Amino acid sequence: MFPIVKLPTQSLKDPSTEVDRDFVLQADTQEFIKELIETMYAGDGIGIASPQVGKNVRICIVGKDAVPGKEKDFVLINPVWQKTSRKKVWEVEGCLSVPKTFGKVARYVGIHVEAMNEAGKKIEFDAHKFFARVNLL
Repeated sequence: MFPIVKLPTQSLKDPSTEVDRDFVLQADTQEFIKELIETMYAGDGIGIASPQVGKNVRICIVGKDAVPGKEKDFVLINPVWQKTSRKKVWEVEGCLSVPKTFGKVARYVGIHVEAMNEAGKKIEFDAHKFFARVNLL
């Protein structure tokens, strides 16, 4: 498990590096993904991104509880999204890197996501409501 990086740590503001399939399939990257998931749950989070543990690569996790009918966590590598609706909804959010702080944030209610999964395969899907909100990490 990793310690969670807290604001105002600079790495949380720095851009993350896109990674390739070979990087994803390396044993140490696969172990990093497993530990990132463990860290998310230990912090009682529903999502986490690599910079939150001090590693600026484009890997994030969406917890299975945010995904209707999903039995395992979503690993998103190099994710990009586009809005599929104009409507935004304001809801209260928190962040593992900003403990004990909550605020209202407007997010699109529908998005389309393209990414690579932990097996290095391209995936794409539409996300709505809470699932869309968590994908906008």
